[in-house]
Amino acid sequence: MQVQATTKFTGISAQKTRLVLDEMRGRDAEEAIAVLGYMPQHAARVVSKTIASALANAVENFGLDAKDMYIAQIYANDAPIRKWRRFGARGRFKPWLRRSSHVTVVLEERILVESKPATTGKAASTRTASKPAGSK
Repeated sequence: MQVQATTKFTGISAQKTRLVLDEMRGRDAEEAIAVLGYMPQHAARVVSKTIASALANAVENFGLDAKDMYIAQIYANDAPIRKWRRFGARGRFKPWLRRSSHVTVVLEERILVESKPATTGKAASTRTASKPAGSK
């Protein structure tokens, strides 16, 4: 089952946020929150809160186990750009673009598949890998 959380209008550009997101893709949710606590980027705090929110949604709303959740999808989209103005020397205009982003996290439950024990019968022991005489 997929569980989603979104943080909108973060004050960090999508390009800077994607640097953090690329490190988290595919990890267990609890492990990702632990790793983000030690990252120096400002975006790590925002991403950590979003993952924690998605994890809380999974546990509270759907009754899933937090230890089984992993990050299936995580991405940052561009949000509206605020155009700020600075006045330069000699009457010039220096525009600043203040970029923001939307962070989305999709968690899925990791399903462990039990493997069947290997058969140790006569058929398994009679197979041999041998090359034909004429091959290299």
